[in-house]
Order: sequence, then structure tokens, then C-alpha cells
Amino acid sequence: MPKILIVAGDATEDLEFFYPYQRLLEEGYEPRIAAPSRKKLQFVVHDFVDNFDTYVEREGHSWPSDLALSEVDPADYAALVLPGGRAPEYLRNDADYRRVVTHFFDADKPVAHICHAAISLAPLGLLKGRRTSAYPACAPDVEMGGGTFVDGAAVVDGKVVSARAWNDHPEWMRAFLEVLREHAPVK
Repeated sequence: MPKILIVAGDATEDLEFFYPYQRLLEEGYEPRIAAPSRKKLQFVVHDFVDNFDTYVEREGHSWPSDLALSEVDPADYAALVLPGGRAPEYLRNDADYRRVVTHFFDADKPVAHICHAAISLAPLGLLKGRRTSAYPACAPDVEMGGGTFVDGAAVVDGKVVSARAWNDHPEWMRAFLEVLREHAPVK
């Protein structure tokens, strides 16, 4: 069973964590959760309300991390999933996060990212020359990071699959699972 690393932290978007986590389990993969430390993480739910210019944030579910980012040997994992939410704002400042995430891009392994995860990739130069989706408010971050923002539900650039937000889950995971079946199949 190939292991897939999901990197999360407090304020990770609830749906953007649980949907890929459960889909990977259904497909026979072994998802492992890494965070800045081993602890129970508190997720958030982003929702839209009438006559409000942006989304609102509410408390979501909690879930334990399996290991700290400092414990991760990225060579042990076939692919990476990066949910959005507010967690990417502070995860990008973590040296171990940068080490782990960069490995997947340098090794050309499958990566799925969604929503605000792009803001953790842009400063690392990992979007440079790539077509990528993200939450539309993150388009300037993608472009400042050298990427081309695409307003799409499942943007595939090589082995990297990106999406705007949780309402893109079916298309996003369908495209990512196609990449996994080709480059990291369950045996």
C-alpha cells in the first residue's frame, strides 16, 4: 500500500482535509498526517453567507497528526496532498515543511494542492513556470511566485493537480487519482 503524505495544521480547511483523506483510503492508499508537531489538530470550515464579500470561518472537526514534520522522511512517501485553509499561512514558515514539500517537487512525485495551499508553494519557487489553480484571491500569490493562475476545478500540470476550493473536490480528486494510478499504483 503506497503511503501518501498529507500535511495539515491548525486551521486547515475541514473539507479539504477529510475528502482526500477518505478518498485515498477508499482507493487503497495509506494516508499519513504530518503537522508541525504530533497533536490533535483543530480544523476550520470556510463557508459563504449572503451579502458578505468573502468567506466566513467557523470551527470544524479535530483530528490527530500521525507525526511531526521534523520526523518525516519524504522519500518514504509516494505522493503529497496539501489542503488549504489558514494553515498554509504559517506552515510555509516551517523549515521542515519547506524541506518536505520541496522534496516532492524536486523528485517529480505526484502532488495535489487546493485553495490557499498555493500561498505556501509560491514563496518556495515551486509554482514557477507551472499552470496552477487556487482560491481566486490567491491568484496574485501564484503569479508573484512565477506561476500562471488558472481558474479551474482540476488543473493538471505534469504530476501536480490543483483546484480552487472544496466545491472542486470531485474533479480534483478524480484527476489526482488518475495521476496516482499511473505513477504510484496500489499493488
